[in-house]
Amino acid sequence: MKPAYKALIYIFLIIGSICHAQPHKPTSSEIYHKLKKLNFLGSVLYIAAHPDDENTRLISYLSNDVHARTGYLALTRGDGGQNLIGNELRELLGVIRTQELIEARKIDGGEQFFSRANDFGYSKLPDETLKIWNKDEVLQDMVWVIRTFKPDVVITRFDHRTPGSTHGHHTSSAMLTQEAYTLANDPDYERSQLQYTSVWQPQRVFFNLSWWFFGGKENFEKADKSKYIHLSTGTYYPLLGESNQEIAALSRSRHKSQGFGVTGERGDDMEYLELIKGNDLKDRENIFDGINTSWSRVKGGTAIGLAIDKITEQFDLANPAASVTALAAVYKQIQALDDEYWKEVKTNEITDIIANCAGLYIEAVAEQQSATPGSNINIKCEAINRSNIPMKLVTLQLNPGNKAVDKNIDLKNNVGYYETFAAQLPQNLNYTSPYWLTKEGTSGMYKVSDQQKIGIADIIRQLKVNFQVNISGINIPFERTVAYKYNDPVQGETYQPFDIIPAVTTQILNKVELFTDDKTRLINVKIKSGINNCTGKLKLDLPKSWTISPEYIDFDLPTKGSESIVTFEVTPPPAPQEATAKSLAYIDGKEYDREQEIIAYPHIASQQVLLPSIAKFAKVDLKIKGQKIAYIMGAGDNVPQSLQQMGYEVSLLVPESISAETLKAFDAVVMGIRAYNVLDGLAYKQQILLNYVYNGGTMLVQYNTTGMLSVKDVGPYPLRISRDRVTDEDAKIKFINPDSPLLNYPNKITENDFKGWVQEQGLYYPDEWDKHYEPVLSSADSGEKAKKGSLLVAHYGKGYYIYTGLSFFRELPAGVSGAYRLMANLIAVGK
Repeated sequence: MKPAYKALIYIFLIIGSICHAQPHKPTSSEIYHKLKKLNFLGSVLYIAAHPDDENTRLISYLSNDVHARTGYLALTRGDGGQNLIGNELRELLGVIRTQELIEARKIDGGEQFFSRANDFGYSKLPDETLKIWNKDEVLQDMVWVIRTFKPDVVITRFDHRTPGSTHGHHTSSAMLTQEAYTLANDPDYERSQLQYTSVWQPQRVFFNLSWWFFGGKENFEKADKSKYIHLSTGTYYPLLGESNQEIAALSRSRHKSQGFGVTGERGDDMEYLELIKGNDLKDRENIFDGINTSWSRVKGGTAIGLAIDKITEQFDLANPAASVTALAAVYKQIQALDDEYWKEVKTNEITDIIANCAGLYIEAVAEQQSATPGSNINIKCEAINRSNIPMKLVTLQLNPGNKAVDKNIDLKNNVGYYETFAAQLPQNLNYTSPYWLTKEGTSGMYKVSDQQKIGIADIIRQLKVNFQVNISGINIPFERTVAYKYNDPVQGETYQPFDIIPAVTTQILNKVELFTDDKTRLINVKIKSGINNCTGKLKLDLPKSWTISPEYIDFDLPTKGSESIVTFEVTPPPAPQEATAKSLAYIDGKEYDREQEIIAYPHIASQQVLLPSIAKFAKVDLKIKGQKIAYIMGAGDNVPQSLQQMGYEVSLLVPESISAETLKAFDAVVMGIRAYNVLDGLAYKQQILLNYVYNGGTMLVQYNTTGMLSVKDVGPYPLRISRDRVTDEDAKIKFINPDSPLLNYPNKITENDFKGWVQEQGLYYPDEWDKHYEPVLSSADSGEKAKKGSLLVAHYGKGYYIYTGLSFFRELPAGVSGAYRLMANLIAVGK
């Protein structure tokens, strides 16, 4: 095989063989649909910035109606957004959104790719975006994906000509696409990529218009769209029993962490594309106009196309197995092709179709959910031919690191082959974890040094079993990723990914430890074993100015999966200081520094994430007033834990539990982020909350978006929430009223308290408010007017109402000392 295609095939094998959930068993109509796709040799790459930017209607149409190979390149994994289903933020949120995109593509028929760009948060201009991203590296990644995916057509979601009109990431994705279009075909650009792939020139670049770009649906309806490409995407697929819009809605509804569930539609629908680069089209309803998408585009492919035509014409929905012999012959023809790209693409497709037609069920499952490198495991293999087509299981091979074992077993109709074999895992197996998180990156980029991994969407799972099956005299390999399967009393047959884990993982239980005095604190660290008889020593590592006792703690965990919590005594330095604490375990002199996070939601595959086992320790000059806080959780954040770290007693309330009597027990009520966006029940409790303030309470409301609110007014006096924000976390802060109690009691707030903030200062600031509100702070992004809506306070009756767009939900979990000091003052107002 030519070296130029090694990386491409590597990517295909990973994408094609990963098994996260119960294997899909397609119906005859779905198999027929796959046959139609087998006979189309054309590809489209859709490009945007984030999970949720993609147009699932267009992706589904191109994949299911046009039958094109369709990919979505999201430059980021959505790490900088918010989370409506849990408390995960930043990298862990990126893992969730990655899986949501993978699940979406399973539904709409597309494939998923990413660059190394990190979603660092909202950006107003592409200039700012490309300063924080490494523009050269992102462009290299885009060229790499184009060279390996080889799209005939590229479509951008956003307009490269309108910087400042939308998120800077959005415009950047379109601007970089224009450069990547040319560079992908330049042999002098990134020549090192060409040892794995070859240059490629897409034929056209389109911009996918939407009513957003016209200022509203009404304007869009009135606009002259005659110059654009028109694609009628309202197709109904009788074979699938769904409209294109229904499939797209199911796909988009995978974005649950963003609350993007949508209802399916039926009937006429239209998408519009503007040609940006490439040859004009004669057929304005066909983006592949003038591009050969038949098998004749490949040398030696014409006969293959004719054979597939015949198989498709004669396909028997009641007996798909009748096509297996002919399909095996086509498989053999494909193996003789010189075009390595289409050879690999169509080999994967036809192998899948052959198994589906024959009812050939193949799987490899481990008897345990995880194992360490070098350990011994048992793998259960199953192969069953549910057709009358003669087949023979020729060999079995566990990869990597094991030789093929001859079997030569006849797979008779509906007679299963089952075998459990013992295998020793290679010592050099990588731990299972998102590859883009293995090395520490920057605020704008993940660090991935292996060129062949760049672009791959999912966690890379190395352990696979190759089943070599002879069908009609032709040996065909069927590869399956090793999974874990068990029977759940409620769910029944349940699949999970099989993970490679360290011998031991540790976790500092509190991710932030606040020291507000010189007293020694007890710090708890959890140890979890990945092996039986796990013995060693644990160390807590901090700068020398911090005192730790004891230096080491011995641990002895008898069984795999067992846990123990040990305690260190830590004394802070006399002066305020922030430090990173690390927990390090040692077994036979080998250091283990990873913490295991398991992300488990029902709509995505369970994910193991291994991150450095660290925590933020801060000696802080912090005083608090008041003790009991009621916290009403909104979209999900970790602020309650941070308030507990400060010394407050925190009670989580739901709208149903809010009453005048209940609120009397609290010194302050704090509303979680976006509470008025996601809690409809607040509509019936708002007056009770405002009465609490009027009678002398303190109410702190964190940011809400401009979307639908559950109440007309979030405060006692009118204010208007806008999209104003300050994205530069280091923007200079000015104190509008230096004498405000919010800046002076019980902590004296200075400009130093706004140093070290992360990602942004704040978002969704009010831009209009009643005169009863007093603005406290002012700041601005570079080149913009000062914004004064980040922190508003109003005296209402005997109490105080505060509205803030400051990003406490990011700063407190990050251990930013100044954010804690300011939060304490907001809670203390009036006390």
